[in-house]
Amino acid sequence: MDRMSGTDEPGKEAGRPRRRTPRTPRIAHIGRTRRTGLLALPLAASLALVPSTAAHADSIRDQQWALDAMHTQEAWRTTKGAGITVAVLDTGVDDEHPDLAGNVLPTKDLIGFGAKRGDRTWARHGTAMAGIIAGHGHGVNDADGVMGVAPEAKILPVRVILEDGDSARAKARSTRGNALAEGIRWAADQGADVINLSLGDDSESAHPEPSEDAAVQYALKKGSVVVASAGNGGKKGDHISYPAAYPGVIAVTAVDENGTRADFSTRRWYATVSAPGVDVVIADPDRKYYEGWGTSAAAAFVSGAAALVKAAHPGLTPDQVKRLLEDTARDAPTGGRDDARGFGFVDPAAAIEEGGELAPDDLRSASYGRKYFGSGPAQETEDDDATGWAAPAAGGLGAALLITAVVLWLGRPRPEEFSEPDDEFAV
Repeated sequence: MDRMSGTDEPGKEAGRPRRRTPRTPRIAHIGRTRRTGLLALPLAASLALVPSTAAHADSIRDQQWALDAMHTQEAWRTTKGAGITVAVLDTGVDDEHPDLAGNVLPTKDLIGFGAKRGDRTWARHGTAMAGIIAGHGHGVNDADGVMGVAPEAKILPVRVILEDGDSARAKARSTRGNALAEGIRWAADQGADVINLSLGDDSESAHPEPSEDAAVQYALKKGSVVVASAGNGGKKGDHISYPAAYPGVIAVTAVDENGTRADFSTRRWYATVSAPGVDVVIADPDRKYYEGWGTSAAAAFVSGAAALVKAAHPGLTPDQVKRLLEDTARDAPTGGRDDARGFGFVDPAAAIEEGGELAPDDLRSASYGRKYFGSGPAQETEDDDATGWAAPAAGGLGAALLITAVVLWLGRPRPEEFSEPDDEFAV
């Protein structure tokens, strides 16, 4: 039964903590229009997301079904993420957005050119992800706009990619191909508690890049939890997606409000947990709100959940946080895990409760220096930061990352509130 039904399924792994009864809400049917932008080639993956008319704030908050599904109110009795920094490696974040004001630290721009504030192709995807993670709403009692999973956490923006519609993207591809690896290391050096990677290369030619893998292992050893989108290739061959497939990463698949796997969500062995990725309301620098879907959003929700766990239990290592989210996930598949939804639907409240019973581990346990996954044995290496990839020399994928590392996001308009398409949110 692939729904968040409130009952445990038979066949769960013995010894895992008891799943809590979910209180998953149902929202009114919004109405569906033809999906746009799901193209075969990542380079051309554009989304027709259209600006809304002025929407009442309560209608925005009411559409955030994910917050109730994730038991955030219960988690917030313990913490709302204060003291935690989540690095968002993306297209930039609008620090002046009313739902994020005061929660965004200065941006580290590892691209150095491209769209600027005020341009339509500036910081759209990154702002959307930041809102899911740490939006605090605005207005009286913060009742307007988008509320994030960890509304008191700080966002550390690291610009490592450009929006698909940015005219400078080709230049970024040829000159800043290693920005992702650099950004992961930089974020870890700044003490980021969580690193959100709502991006990835899930093309047919995707392969592991040693510099990125080493950067992930470096971040884990420094104590940063690393979260990534599992991929939007569920209808395109389920190709392996990187960085989600690197060892130690919390790879997130997408489900709808019923807990059913989204058809676009990639199914692979590295899936850790699932999270909301369908009918998700997002904030935008244009001060309008949009609804879309993708494993980008799912990863951002789990980054918010990880922030809450770290705030409640700051001594836990990345590996402990990962295991907690696995062990306390709800609606686990038969057998305890599968490639579609990992260990089940993320539940930060349950993870916070279980985390109180753990003692902090040595940070060495948070790295995966000799652990290989997939076919073939681990390759011995003198670099303890690497995981022994049988891959081309460093620089191959990195140089192409910005053109093939699609920000994993699909979108559609909400018929009641959106006008006809007049622009593209290209990611």
